[in-house]
Amino acid sequence: MSLALNWLQGFKWGRDKERPEGLSVRSSYADATRSRNVLLDNAPARLSGVDQALIWITLALLIWGLVMVYSASIAMPDNPKFARYAHTHFLYRHMLSLLVAFVAALIVFQIPVQIWERAAPWLFVVALLLLVAVLIPGVGKGVNGARRWIALGFMNFQPSELAKFATLMYAADYMVRKMDVKEHFFRAVLPMGGAVAVVGLLLLAEPDMGAFMVIAVVAMGILFLGGVNARMFFLIATILVGALALMIALSPWRRDRIFAYLDPWDPVHTLGKGYQLSHSLIAIGRGEVFGVGLGGSVEKLHWLPEAHTDFLLAVIGEELGLVGVVLVIALFLWMTRRIMHIGRQAIALDRVFAGLVAQGVGVWIGFQAFINMGVNLGALPTKGLTLPLMSYGGSAILMNLCAIAVVLRIDHENRRMMMGGRA
Repeated sequence: MSLALNWLQGFKWGRDKERPEGLSVRSSYADATRSRNVLLDNAPARLSGVDQALIWITLALLIWGLVMVYSASIAMPDNPKFARYAHTHFLYRHMLSLLVAFVAALIVFQIPVQIWERAAPWLFVVALLLLVAVLIPGVGKGVNGARRWIALGFMNFQPSELAKFATLMYAADYMVRKMDVKEHFFRAVLPMGGAVAVVGLLLLAEPDMGAFMVIAVVAMGILFLGGVNARMFFLIATILVGALALMIALSPWRRDRIFAYLDPWDPVHTLGKGYQLSHSLIAIGRGEVFGVGLGGSVEKLHWLPEAHTDFLLAVIGEELGLVGVVLVIALFLWMTRRIMHIGRQAIALDRVFAGLVAQGVGVWIGFQAFINMGVNLGALPTKGLTLPLMSYGGSAILMNLCAIAVVLRIDHENRRMMMGGRA
């Protein structure tokens, strides 16, 4: 725990008492006296463009995800439930989602960060309205007992994915506006906590506890990185953990999931709430070190539910083995680290909102990937969260790529400033 806190503290800004009065906020990695020449020395060689490595790593995850979605879904039409679908149905749908997401990401990249800062409160309001709309019968589409989607014809849009992006933007803008009172719980932290609580209530009504967890962690992360007092941060964390524990205690089916997670091999759980987890573990166990070969998974043949969405990593583990799983983990670790670096660089250039947004995206993608991997590996209770950039799902792919596009725009503006231009 202390190691994790030290790592997070490395991204946290210096306190007011550590800098002279009137001096602008800086990253703990770049104090207020750092010159532009030092930034230029530490910057990537190609200052005029964007982070090429981040683009390539994103493309690698997307292409790999496309291949694995096809592998995991190719046998689904053999199930009577999907008998009317072709074997390439999910492949083509995923390719369409990628196309839409690429177009949206190109548009998002053209938008200056200062426009996102002005639009952040309104974007948050739009997300709230859509979260309300999805609960209205006839507007929201229900699947497996949950009402989380709005049918758009060519794809089903999930407002909770937009809520992650909107809350991230709003939290970053909020911290910039509340910088002078960030040490006061009731003036700085409580209002943001209220906004997250409203989003949480709407998400739990769907229900979508996984999305609520991601949003809560992203908001808390931005508050912490924005300079909120550590004591208040732990107070918020305690309240959040208490709220989650209360929700689990008051929900019989959530309690059943916890018990199934603790003992997935119990006959009662194996055929009940622990069914997905037990078959995920079987799939990963069959893969051993090098896997059974691409396309050779047995668990995807109607044994492992949601193999192309929430449990895609289990299929990767079965077909590509420990080597494939470790490579996926390494790619997400590298991506998260690079995004956080771009955020620190923006803060060092006095672009506080941009820096918090970039770091918020890093927390979002890193935390959601961590939860999904933990669920697939049996380290965490089952939770309906997809693997970012890889799992099947149009809304998730769309918002993930838009978030990456914003980070690339921040990096682009950073490089322009370091070359002496304007953001």
